[in-house]
Amino acid sequence: MEQNRKQEEMTEQEAETATAEMAGEQAGSTAGQASNPADADPRSREELLAEVIRLSAELSEVQNRLLRISADFDNFRKRARQEKEELGKYAALRMVQEILPVLDNFRLAMAAETTDAESMKKGIDMVFRQFLHALEREGVTEMNAVGQPFDPNRHEAVMQVESEEHESGIVVEELRKGYLLHDKVIRPAMVKVAK
Repeated sequence: MEQNRKQEEMTEQEAETATAEMAGEQAGSTAGQASNPADADPRSREELLAEVIRLSAELSEVQNRLLRISADFDNFRKRARQEKEELGKYAALRMVQEILPVLDNFRLAMAAETTDAESMKKGIDMVFRQFLHALEREGVTEMNAVGQPFDPNRHEAVMQVESEEHESGIVVEELRKGYLLHDKVIRPAMVKVAK
């Protein structure tokens, strides 16, 4: 680190020395020269022309590179917008793929010709569990509200009831299930709360 600082000090000193020398040379050369601007630069006309051509080519190359980068960025923006639109359009695809087998099983149950109520109930129960599992695979879970303290973020109270079993502010009955998508409430549970 100390070595870097010494190099920086040396570089600054060299720059100051070079600047002072150039200022002295320019002062001495301008005093003895005519006021012709063409005579101010010691390089020949051909050298200056070559320098202009080189700088023009370099500028052209930089401009072309800028145009290519700009076009690449525009293409990236268009591609990102298209991917976002497709994501929104097909966001439910996985969920639909999970639910279609449930729909197929409901159709099979409806087409079955049986008079046995118990087997029909058993089949419907199986399809119901299949549907719940499809929802769970997508991160949807049921909330268990009964016995929990009332939380307005998770519960929708429709009435208060007297309860000897529960203390005040505790959910005593669930009228409609509430659901979470991962940790976000997508539907609050409709509940009765103890007074």
